[in-house]
Amino acid sequence: MKKVLTICLLIFTLFSDAQTKEGRVVYERVFQLPTRMFNVDPSVAAQIPKSRTDQYELLFSNNHVLWQYIPNATNEGDGNVFAGGGVVFRFAGSGDISFFDLDNGTRVDQREIMDRSYVVTDSIRKQQWKLTEETKTILNHLSRKATSQRISTRMQMTMENGEMKRTPIQDTSTVVAWFTTDIPVSAGPEFSGQLPGLILELDIANGQTVYHALEISPSVNAKKIKEPKDGKKLTAAEFTVERDKIMEEMRKNSPAGMDIRIQN
Repeated sequence: MKKVLTICLLIFTLFSDAQTKEGRVVYERVFQLPTRMFNVDPSVAAQIPKSRTDQYELLFSNNHVLWQYIPNATNEGDGNVFAGGGVVFRFAGSGDISFFDLDNGTRVDQREIMDRSYVVTDSIRKQQWKLTEETKTILNHLSRKATSQRISTRMQMTMENGEMKRTPIQDTSTVVAWFTTDIPVSAGPEFSGQLPGLILELDIANGQTVYHALEISPSVNAKKIKEPKDGKKLTAAEFTVERDKIMEEMRKNSPAGMDIRIQN
């Protein structure tokens, strides 16, 4: 009897372990539009939506992770928001795909800018995280709170004498993540390869960008989790140079109205 119980326990352990190491998670993201960056007429500013809601999926198996946008879910609009008054908001990022190899600490991103596709390779750049004892339950999983500071550079766009100007501004944002070790895969929105468990909720810059896991499935088609190949191959540094060059071309060729592309 003892031998039978041991075998049953081993089978149960292996079954549970297999379930937690692969799956699919659907996230909702609410992104607050940075309208304060734009020097536009107040009547036009009043027409600009305050936020945008999209859905994304995260697929994981064998320590490989794929993050991508879900088209035709409950996403708002088709990627463009026309605010009137000569202002057009174009949302970038809906065609982007990110692949992570957690064993090798590498990532490959497919990025799109002005209908041009790029495949960008980089290492997973880990941040310093503070793990707290604060917990809560998310989708029936006990989750633990972790905080970090993210330093990034954004472009502040203003209109001066009818000309759009872009000024690099350094930002430091507080990041709050809720992760669960019930699903011991180091993955999640924007910060795969960072924490010892799956991120189920994420808040960046005090609500500027918020992700919530909506559903978790223990099954996944592992064949879909592969590196993107469609685009010009660049390193992260090369892509930054290319992106800045394209943005400068857009600025020079912009008509009298403002055509603003938001990388979200």
